[in-house]
Amino acid sequence: MPIIQSAKKRVRRAETQAIANAKTKRSMRDKIKAFYADIAAKKDTTKSQSAAYSAIDTAVKKNVISKNRAARKKSQLNTASKEAGTTKPGTKKKATTAKAPAKKPAAKKATATKAKAPAKKPAAKKSPAKKTTKK
Repeated sequence: MPIIQSAKKRVRRAETQAIANAKTKRSMRDKIKAFYADIAAKKDTTKSQSAAYSAIDTAVKKNVISKNRAARKKSQLNTASKEAGTTKPGTKKKATTAKAPAKKPAAKKATATKAKAPAKKPAAKKSPAKKTTKK
């Protein structure tokens, strides 16, 4: 047991952080297991995959796992989901495949009519001064 006050405090902080980290890890593992259980039961995995991704991101944010491990886990989840074919097709593609509304020509004219400050000319390079010699 440490004698110095700051060392005692470090021990207390380490214990509380260990508990918090264990909760975050447990939550992440539970969400991942639930995802794999949904795959095994041939259920729709969209929500459970999203929950697992969220738990992984939270663990990274709290420095419980590294970014590379999180990327690897997400990749494994995504591969498992694709192989099982249990994700609803097109759930996220709807927003990206929708056509963007065409820009109105009036909007372009409005921006063109705004008064712009004239652009400054670039400063001319000064030629080196000629040295004169005294006679």
